[in-house]
Amino acid sequence: MHLTHLDEKDRPKMVDVGGKKDTKRQAQASGIITMSEKAYTAIISNEVKKGPVLQTAVIAAIMGAKKTSDFIPMCHPLLLTSIKCDVEEIPKQNSFKLFVTASLEGKTGVEMEALSGVSIGLLTIYDMVKAIDKTMLIGDIKLLRKSGGKSGDFLRA
Repeated sequence: MHLTHLDEKDRPKMVDVGGKKDTKRQAQASGIITMSEKAYTAIISNEVKKGPVLQTAVIAAIMGAKKTSDFIPMCHPLLLTSIKCDVEEIPKQNSFKLFVTASLEGKTGVEMEALSGVSIGLLTIYDMVKAIDKTMLIGDIKLLRKSGGKSGDFLRA
């Protein structure tokens, strides 16, 4: 079996994408943070001492997507053309679901950027609200869909 991130001497390497053609690529990921009713209410009513939690989380998600190659060793630095974020309130579960969609026209996919954006955005919510609730749970981080590239389209059922 040939591993793409190891060279002929089993040393780590970054895959050469130089010969690939640019294609339109897009990926969307999501994740959920669940918390106490007190923490959820503080976020919704904008009463968290550190500031506007959801707006800050969206900015952090964008920054996380842009910086993915800084913390995932074999990811290529990408010129993203768009990063879109959406936060869904789930009051019955005291949860927020964060969606991040990353797009570009390039030689490699943007799945890791979407996933990283979700992770950083949710961690930012945790950081801003941990004084109210240290029991928050972050989970269900997953790729929802991707398009473009040699492997084609993917849509989570």
